[in-house]
Amino acid sequence: MPSYALVGCAHIHTPGFIKMLGKRPQDQVKVVWDHDHARGRKRADELGARFVADERKIYTEVPIDAAIVCSETNRHEPLVLAAAEAGKHLFVEKPLGMGSRDAYAMADAIRRSGMLFQTGYFQRGRPELQFIKQHLAAGSFGQVTRVRGSNCHSGSLGGWFDSEWRWMADPAQAGCGAFGDLGTHSLDILLWWLGNVESVTATVHSGTNRYEGCDEVGEGLIRFNDGPIGTLAAAWTDVANPVQYLVSGTEGHAAVIDGKLYFQSKRVDGADGKEPWTQRPEAWPHAFELFCDAVAGKGDAPLVSVHEAAYRSAVMEAMYEGARTGAWVKPQ
Repeated sequence: MPSYALVGCAHIHTPGFIKMLGKRPQDQVKVVWDHDHARGRKRADELGARFVADERKIYTEVPIDAAIVCSETNRHEPLVLAAAEAGKHLFVEKPLGMGSRDAYAMADAIRRSGMLFQTGYFQRGRPELQFIKQHLAAGSFGQVTRVRGSNCHSGSLGGWFDSEWRWMADPAQAGCGAFGDLGTHSLDILLWWLGNVESVTATVHSGTNRYEGCDEVGEGLIRFNDGPIGTLAAAWTDVANPVQYLVSGTEGHAAVIDGKLYFQSKRVDGADGKEPWTQRPEAWPHAFELFCDAVAGKGDAPLVSVHEAAYRSAVMEAMYEGARTGAWVKPQ
């Protein structure tokens, strides 16, 4: 029966993970730690776990197989390094690092430990995005010329980050604002599809100015190594986000609109793009559940590699540098 430590409870997805764990009686959270003791005790009570006030005792009180790191991003590095040194499997909520330096330091430590790793890039499991990846590999789009990802919601308009989750609108703790917070999901998909990038740039804006010093909206440009151009949108200020992904090529096109896939290809019978395409792979479980499955010994769980997670932190860091300088930036 896998045992877990919840290491930090700050992330807005923490309640969702607790709910998922509640449906998995075979998985037990035995220890909870948070630098905010009241917050940590609250989550420990919800989980029926022991709260540990001293982070040095997270792995010494009871046997633990894996750590779930949901702290503020600027606290990831010491917590992740300690878990890797203790030989624990690691789920680290996205983004992995504040930037390239800490992300690669964590990636190196996790690789050396030989333990499992996963992060919260749950969009990979969407059937329409799996389908596009498969047909990119099959050449159904011909020469790919451009791609677009958009991930926006109304978090600022709804005041989501006004109180309990306020740290997520503080770049000193989160490492980013809305563009990095939501954009990293679509960035993961674009890189998952097309690989590494040559250079990037972006522009970000404070939007409603609800959170001082924090961007609420951004748009990025990407030059991929193999030639395609990408655009990336993310915001907390949108009342709708119907067109989420586009792929254009010399022989095909795909669009994900309101969750429906429209697919056109000269190489695939019936793919005229006129009606939603319904022949798609099965959805994967949530990224967090995939991690729990892997810890339980399910060897074929499709996890995000720690190098992929670190590279996405580096690319997003370069995008923010591009926004600051107005230049194209090569990621570290």
